[in-house]
Amino acid sequence: MIQFRLLSLVGLLMAFGTGPAIIKAQTLNQSVSSPTTTIKIGLVIPDPEALAAKHGAELAIREANRKGGYEGRQFHLVIRSTEGPWGTGSKVSVNLVFDEEVVALMGSLDGRNAHLVEQVATKTRIAMLSAWATDITLSQAFIPWYFRCVPNDDQQAIALIQEIYKKRKITNVAIIGTEDYDSRFAVRSFIQTADSMKIAAPGQFLYRSSARDFQMALSEIDQNDIEAIVLFGKPSLASDILPMLQQRNKDLSIFGSLSIMDDQKASSPDWSILEDIIIISSGQWFTEKGIAFQKEFQKVYGYQPGPVAAYAFDGINVIIEVIKNAGPDRDKIIDAFSTVNYSGITGEIQFDKNGNRIGKVGLMKISNGKPLVIDQGY
Repeated sequence: MIQFRLLSLVGLLMAFGTGPAIIKAQTLNQSVSSPTTTIKIGLVIPDPEALAAKHGAELAIREANRKGGYEGRQFHLVIRSTEGPWGTGSKVSVNLVFDEEVVALMGSLDGRNAHLVEQVATKTRIAMLSAWATDITLSQAFIPWYFRCVPNDDQQAIALIQEIYKKRKITNVAIIGTEDYDSRFAVRSFIQTADSMKIAAPGQFLYRSSARDFQMALSEIDQNDIEAIVLFGKPSLASDILPMLQQRNKDLSIFGSLSIMDDQKASSPDWSILEDIIIISSGQWFTEKGIAFQKEFQKVYGYQPGPVAAYAFDGINVIIEVIKNAGPDRDKIIDAFSTVNYSGITGEIQFDKNGNRIGKVGLMKISNGKPLVIDQGY
């Protein structure tokens, strides 16, 4: 076993390189030299300012330790950032597995960086839970120890298509996406899912942050009598486009994927930007448990949590639940993930054979600056 680990470490370091990236990332760890009596869980975030996931995960650790941890042992969160040159995600993941000896990894990342962490998890046989990446190809690698607690692109597409085409009977639909990796994969998933459901392909517009380009798209939307728009992108896409869409056509129905609430920063969600928009719901606003989570999070960190924090909170709690059921052994943790049934603030969490979260995706509408449930989902 020792020989295998040494060979694996050498191979991984040769593949991904070494250098100051790991040293810089270590500054994110609150206590690098934590006692060996603790049970370490690794968290990989996009950059040091991506505090929403960090705070959500920390809150879960705090609560678990307040309840006694695991058989007297405290849980310890070891945080690393992928900030830096391409490939940093691999390097910090190697560091977490071999140097920090974490028992499981969780990522709150975009799809591209999640793939890097997944590659390390694959080679080192350690459970990885994705708490934000929705790229469907992550679960198509068929790695038995990869899981995700956030709905993937296909699941979100089904929820939106059913609401738009089946329930509301809207047929003339257009998609607005951006050039970034996650947006492109989400758009592709929506189109492929629509095709599989025998629905005519929606029109597509690529937003490059150019006012001129978007004015041309607006003209095409008007000329083609588009009834509904679906947005796939980051919050900046919504804040740039929504005022223009709403001013131009008040009767236009607007929908959005979970990604348009991807605010990793330590700030309360600005729901006013998304007024009257129907978006994928992460569920934490509509239950007694969710309200308690919001109040505790606000009390500890001073701002209201959004979906990033909610999924990170649930993700760490799932890992803790698995450890409590199976112990801190990595192989047993992998086996226990397949049977987990955890009731979180984002709903019931179980996994299918490919590691995807099982369940129906919910929808919500922003009304008077507050999210209101349309379909509870899960």
